[in-house]
Order: sequence, then structure tokens, then C-alpha cells
Amino acid sequence: MKLILTADVPNLGAPGDIVEVKDGYGRNLLLPRKLAVVATRGAEKQVAAIRRAQKAREIRDLGHAKEVAGQLEGLAVTVTAKAAGDSGRLFGSVTAADVVAAIRSAGGPTLDRRVVELPAQIKTVGKHPVAVRLHPDVTSTLDIEVVAS
Repeated sequence: MKLILTADVPNLGAPGDIVEVKDGYGRNLLLPRKLAVVATRGAEKQVAAIRRAQKAREIRDLGHAKEVAGQLEGLAVTVTAKAAGDSGRLFGSVTAADVVAAIRSAGGPTLDRRVVELPAQIKTVGKHPVAVRLHPDVTSTLDIEVVAS
């Protein structure tokens, strides 16, 4: 199935890319979530407009991404989890939205939860590294401290 991506899809492509995917992946994941549209002649003409806008945005965003990465450098982020057992295991897990809220409350910039990449489910108290993908060329690593309330 030939699709045009409308959003950034990890391990597949960026907005405006024309990709060939299996029918089920396109029908069941990409199209319902509006991450892609079916590639038609009219849609392919729109790809040029999407790419032009993306190029203009990338140049402007690269400097801004480096600036935001600089703000994240020395930030001490603490995420307060609801509850934990005696061994330090959480009753639930820390989500990307929790990390973004903690960054904002620690005096950091306002981020989208989709730029935060958790290594796996964070289900224990302690320090955990978290990657923040601000731009395709700029990724910042942040250590968060998870504590139980």
C-alpha cells in the first residue's frame, strides 16, 4: 500500500514522505490514526507543499531545538509517583505525560509528550535516563528521579 505520511512515524519516515507499507499496517494503524493518507495524484502534489513548509520549519527549529536542549541540560527533574510497595516497585508506571509535567514544574520548557522517549516502562523508584527528541539532529538525555508519595 502506497501512503503519504502526515506526521512523524518512528522507524518509517517524516511528514511528506511517500512510503510503501503492508496493507494491514496502513489500514489498521496509519490511516485510522491519521498518520498517513493514501497516495493519489492529488495527494502527491500536496507532498511538495508539505516538504517546503517542513524545510522552512526545520531551519527555524534547529536553533530553537538547541536552545531548548540547553535549557534541559542542568535541570533536576523529580517525578512523584502515586504509591510504591516496600521493595520500591510502583503501583503503575511513569508515563511520558508525567515526565513532561515534571519538567514544566521544575522550571523547564513546555514540551509535547510525544518527544519524550522512555527506555521502557518505569516501574521503580530511583534515577532513570530519559531521551528527549527535540529535532531529528538534536536529542537530549535527561535523568529523572522517581519518588513515591
